[in-house]
Amino acid sequence: MIGLWLQPGWKSFRGLGGELGKITAGLLFFGFARGRIRYNSSSMSIQSDSIPDQISERLGNRNVEHRLELQKKLTMRKVSQGLGPFAMDHFFSLDQIIGTVIGVCGLKGLGLHNMMDLQIVENEVFLPGLPSAFEGFRLMQLSDLHCDLDIHLMEKVREMIQKIPHDAVVLTGDYHNKVSHSFERSLKEMKKLIPLLHPVRFGILGNHDFLEKTAIFEENGLPVLLNESCSISRGDQRLWICGIDDPHFFKTHDLVKARTGIPEGEISILLSHSPETYRQASELGYHLQLSGHTHGGQICLPGGIPIYHNAPGCRRDHLSGPWREKTMVGYTSRGTGSAGVAARFYCPPEITIHILRGVR
Repeated sequence: MIGLWLQPGWKSFRGLGGELGKITAGLLFFGFARGRIRYNSSSMSIQSDSIPDQISERLGNRNVEHRLELQKKLTMRKVSQGLGPFAMDHFFSLDQIIGTVIGVCGLKGLGLHNMMDLQIVENEVFLPGLPSAFEGFRLMQLSDLHCDLDIHLMEKVREMIQKIPHDAVVLTGDYHNKVSHSFERSLKEMKKLIPLLHPVRFGILGNHDFLEKTAIFEENGLPVLLNESCSISRGDQRLWICGIDDPHFFKTHDLVKARTGIPEGEISILLSHSPETYRQASELGYHLQLSGHTHGGQICLPGGIPIYHNAPGCRRDHLSGPWREKTMVGYTSRGTGSAGVAARFYCPPEITIHILRGVR
């Protein structure tokens, strides 16, 4: 059904008037009712010859074939990853329309300035049972770099990360902007970034990332966790970094497999591109979930209220910053980069430093 798509908070925002009001009016127009395009898994027929055997073995042949089939459809613009009006993005570019509206309102410069206003956010995480050797451990999170949207932002990222004290770094997916466009520039930017990352580093893939990137990243020194885990040791103590494949669009994630072999009671930190996995992750006993994907809304109302979000089943507190699900704590980055449109409003990008604290 086609209908007028209005986000919560529109009525209160409408009274603000001004140029930002014009942006919202431009964004909130006809779109499909909220929902995702469904796929028939029986139609998957692509062979996985282009993927190295060791990567196919790690992710599983069925997941590889599923991923490659959806990747092909995305490249041919037969499907869209979007929700709401963004579900029509394979017919026309809603990003271009949003960018045009921002330009007409005279806010292109401000939006770009906001996108470049990269902030360092420190987040203290209290974990019962944290080994004493990891007290004060500083874990950097980079998320949603979308490297090819603006290479000047990537220059700033490379400069900033070298000045921030940290003990390890994780990258929670989405290294590319438009999946229907060439990956050449985003890969070039990642090859510049990887050597500058802390030697203790791990990445996962997001919904903008094709599986072929895995081998390239790993050849350049960035381990990619495909429903896998790896430990970080300090002396005779350790904690675990677990990473899953994209749970939002490709849905080739496996939270059970990712923590296989982790001894009971040892700290496990989950890298999940989208916060959508919060319930199952909590039930399985993960201690901390780090996510991105939402960009915090990227273009928000005053107070950081998202006009649109792309994480079905999530509460508003899951969209940015710290949150909790039963005994598990979580954090969703607003994103280090931006996607679609080189602009942000009321939602600055971030490099996050998670400072681990034990609860004695």
